[in-house]
Amino acid sequence: MGRVIAFANQKGGVGKTTSAVNTAACLGALGFDTLLIDLDPQGSATSGVGVRKKGLRFTVRDLLVGGCRAEDAVLPTAFKKLSIIPANISLAGAEFDLLDGEGDEAHLKNALLDIRYRYDYIIIDCPPSLGMLTINALVASDGVVIPMQCEYYALEGLSQLSTTLGHIKKRYNSRLSMTGILLTMYNPRLSLTQQVKAELVKHYGDRVFETGIGRNVRLCEAPSFGRPIIYHDKHAKGAADYLQFAKELHERA
Repeated sequence: MGRVIAFANQKGGVGKTTSAVNTAACLGALGFDTLLIDLDPQGSATSGVGVRKKGLRFTVRDLLVGGCRAEDAVLPTAFKKLSIIPANISLAGAEFDLLDGEGDEAHLKNALLDIRYRYDYIIIDCPPSLGMLTINALVASDGVVIPMQCEYYALEGLSQLSTTLGHIKKRYNSRLSMTGILLTMYNPRLSLTQQVKAELVKHYGDRVFETGIGRNVRLCEAPSFGRPIIYHDKHAKGAADYLQFAKELHERA
């Protein structure tokens, strides 16, 4: 049965979608059957793997509200062993759709039961909030990767997210764990980077991934071409970073 890992952080602009897309693509390139689920109404993960957001027959919203089966919503991509359940702006109304009574936090978990065994990894790109979409992702997941920048404001947001993970684990999903914290836009030459990392290691120990994702022009431009970095420029620093991270993630998983 596939391991489900959510990429979550309620703070925007931390490289969450970039990390979800490129990690999923690298896992596929390493030979693992991988499903990427776009749970962000912006649909950036969808376009990031070259899938057009207009004219989709089914999206993740249909899956969440019972409008289709999971296997009907899965689309292949042009990349090795990588499929996606796409999203578009129609997902924006799903926060209200999910508030329909008892069990609303488990819609995604239940919807994935029929296909979970087909994949080695299911990667969920969460929206930058702690609403019902993110809660559904956390209830469906085995672990959570938290991408974050090396800045002190990010530490405050991490505390809030950790509290939310504790509540979800206690009330809905006892197997949920923090897989790790991924440092993005990482520059080890900056003293602030070293200070924030040291603070994280002090509180979270080895849950801070050894691999950090550096700033990289080719990594930033890859989404505009609808390609993960490993397929856009396999020699780019960003490709090496995410490939190394995917290997480290697999070792932990």
